[in-house]
Amino acid sequence: MDVEKLKKLLGITGTDQDPILEFIIEDVTETVKNYCNISSIPQGLLNTAYRMAMDLYRNENIGDSSISIGQVSSITEGDTSTSFKSSTAEFKDHIMKNYRAQLNKYRKLVW
Repeated sequence: MDVEKLKKLLGITGTDQDPILEFIIEDVTETVKNYCNISSIPQGLLNTAYRMAMDLYRNENIGDSSISIGQVSSITEGDTSTSFKSSTAEFKDHIMKNYRAQLNKYRKLVW
């Protein structure tokens, strides 16, 4: 995967987002390789990997220094308790569901 191609797909100019895009590419590459149990991304999965990277960039706000707590998942009034959903873990699951069909074609069985 290439940072320049990802920048073009996202409509980004300049180099200020390069470190974030490099991290996203590394994260998507690692996710695909770990899920499929392969050592490198095959040509047939490159477009899928780029789509995953674009989704991560658009939805994760990586590099944003503001703190995002997430949505409230439960509230208890007696002795006051509030729980928040983890948006990052939820989003990763969402991405895997969207691309699982494509990734499963390249998945290898590991003992």
